[in-house]
Amino acid sequence: MTSEIQQLEHEIQTSKKSVELGNALERLFNNRDFKNIVLKGYLEQEAVRLVHLKASPEMDSPAKQAAIVRDIDAIGALSGFFKEIQRQADLGRKNIAFSEEAIESIRAEELNDE
Repeated sequence: MTSEIQQLEHEIQTSKKSVELGNALERLFNNRDFKNIVLKGYLEQEAVRLVHLKASPEMDSPAKQAAIVRDIDAIGALSGFFKEIQRQADLGRKNIAFSEEAIESIRAEELNDE
């Protein structure tokens, strides 16, 4: 059973790294400058600007359209990256709770077997 506990403790340590990264991202999201520059300026305002630019007649060449789509995709990729960090942090929190409960259960079972 100690190897099972060791595995669970390893999972807790791994999950804590995801949670720490999620906490760091949350601190960034609460930073006024980050909100203004990245969340509002890039992920919102720049996305809207690019969508309008895509419909502009002077941007109708295939090369210009491709560049706009690339920039829109970059915004989506960054947003997806942030969401994945949040998802992994949430999963890590759940895994920590589950693993800690499992360790307690194993230890209680070991005490009962003695």
